[in-house]
Amino acid sequence: MRVIFKGAFYFYKKIISLLPASTDPCVQIVDSNSASQHKHWYSYWQVRFPPSWLHPLLMLMWLLIGISLRLTNLTAKSPWTDEFSTLVFSLGNNFLSVPLDRAIAPDILLQPLQPNPVASIGDVVHNLATQDSHPPLYFVLAYLWMKLFPSEGGLVSLFAARSLPAIFGAASIPCVYVLGKVAFRSRIVGQLAAATIAVSPYAVFLAQEARHYTLAMLWVIGSLTCLVIATRHIQNRTPLPIWVALSWVVINALGIATHYFFTFTLYTEAVVLISLAWLQLQTSTKFSFFFSSVWRRIYAVAVGTLVAGLIWIPILLENKNRGILTEWIRGSRVGLDWLSPIFQALGTLIAMISLLPVESSQALVVIPSGIVMLTFFIWAVPILLRGIKIQLQHPENRIMIQVFIGVAVSAIALFLIFTYFLGIDLTRGARYNFVYYPAIVVLLGASLAVCWHPPQELMEREQGKNGIESIGKWGINGKKAVMLIWLMGFFSAVTVICNLGYQKYYRPDLFVQLIQQISPVPVLIATTHKSYIQTGEMMGVARELKLANSPQNSLFLLAHQYQDPNTSTIALENTLKTLPRPFDLWLVNFHAPVAEAVKTCAVSNNQSLPGVDGYEYQLYHCQKS
Repeated sequence: MRVIFKGAFYFYKKIISLLPASTDPCVQIVDSNSASQHKHWYSYWQVRFPPSWLHPLLMLMWLLIGISLRLTNLTAKSPWTDEFSTLVFSLGNNFLSVPLDRAIAPDILLQPLQPNPVASIGDVVHNLATQDSHPPLYFVLAYLWMKLFPSEGGLVSLFAARSLPAIFGAASIPCVYVLGKVAFRSRIVGQLAAATIAVSPYAVFLAQEARHYTLAMLWVIGSLTCLVIATRHIQNRTPLPIWVALSWVVINALGIATHYFFTFTLYTEAVVLISLAWLQLQTSTKFSFFFSSVWRRIYAVAVGTLVAGLIWIPILLENKNRGILTEWIRGSRVGLDWLSPIFQALGTLIAMISLLPVESSQALVVIPSGIVMLTFFIWAVPILLRGIKIQLQHPENRIMIQVFIGVAVSAIALFLIFTYFLGIDLTRGARYNFVYYPAIVVLLGASLAVCWHPPQELMEREQGKNGIESIGKWGINGKKAVMLIWLMGFFSAVTVICNLGYQKYYRPDLFVQLIQQISPVPVLIATTHKSYIQTGEMMGVARELKLANSPQNSLFLLAHQYQDPNTSTIALENTLKTLPRPFDLWLVNFHAPVAEAVKTCAVSNNQSLPGVDGYEYQLYHCQKS
């Protein structure tokens, strides 16, 4: 970790300080003296490195930093239940092979994680269509990718499963550079957007999970790039090139085939296009303009995208497990709970830029981290907002700022509509914000471009007493401000990869350690079962037991819960009767009456035992009669 930090800081200072002044519309030389210095430096740089090498060299640096962060500690954190679903379905397996309502050994519970040599891509698609709520594209790619890696102790390689989204996450760095460059016709904006996403804690968080969000985010970037190109053509009243229209449809189709929430991005793009049409309607005297060649190809893109989306409707309607799998984001609002979605949405926005260890259980860590983050945002937010305001004053950049703000605001509004009107709290899943996250990154890149070389009139207004260019009231010049914001992102990324930020919901490693410390006798770990979500929770525990080579005799019970919770109680009671005593019973996330079932066992005092994330437990000692 220390090597990564020192290397990143060294190269950042050496290379970013040599970044030449841009000739982009949003970047201006401050005065003749700085222009002279720039000319002298640029001549020197031309001797050392051809100008054509500079931006690829910078991009390579961001890429190396980004991939290093995403691969560091990649397998250090235990997989959680959603990742287990990725592992199982990507192998062409399913959860139906795990027996219910009887005690089973850890190896039986872990059987779906074993590579299946006879499974095919057809099995991957079929299992997802009948048992899951996600489209198959990512899982098919993961199926092909994981075949390249050997198993680990007979189980699928966690590194194989997580390295694919890490690679897709790193690929977003050059892709967002292209988006920023195309949108603002500025390589500086593109470079700063790439630098931002390379160290963004949110991007690193998504890239270190064996899930499909980084691939979906690549399609979001591609679709937004097509939107930007279309906006330029609408502005200029010229037809959208056919290759762009076809690419847009293909990207949108692949995005929907990766994650259904990609349609939220399409919704935001529709809002932006409708707004552009309304603005042009105000300045156009002919309504027939909307049936001209300028709009006809955009209509064709919309129709093609709609067809690509309708293909998945029958699969969604056929899947009977969809409601069970999404229960966690449903809930009623009582009292102050009505404010929770707003704070959750705001927290996700903040964590896209900065996230220090405020989730720590130690107050000595939380308080200083919170103070540093608060101070940082009090200083940074006015700078970033000023950069956006200045970009809005530039005629060529105003429309692009409005487009990206429209995408972000529309997406957040849609999340709140789902939350408050449909009872589906999408703000609880930070990962869902991938639908507009690239737009935030490009807005940050555009704002930081102004910080890097502020316009002349702004610098004259804020010139320091000693003639030092400064931003805001803190006496820090624009380049240092950009460096500080980037370094805060880097430290935040380190926080994530050390599991001090965006912490895992489940900690089976800690739970297994607790079992080994408390129970000297065989154990039965029982939970109520509704779907493969609970199977994944227990798989995490079984996997940790296997990795620890624990000599302890452990069994698992998945007591399936039908409409009547008592069915789980009956399964528990029948299982307890068949097991030889003594043993310890660990009821984990067991949501059913247990008084009758465990009447022959003695309850343990759990008040002295620590809590474990994701595992609410109760311990019973079942002795011989």
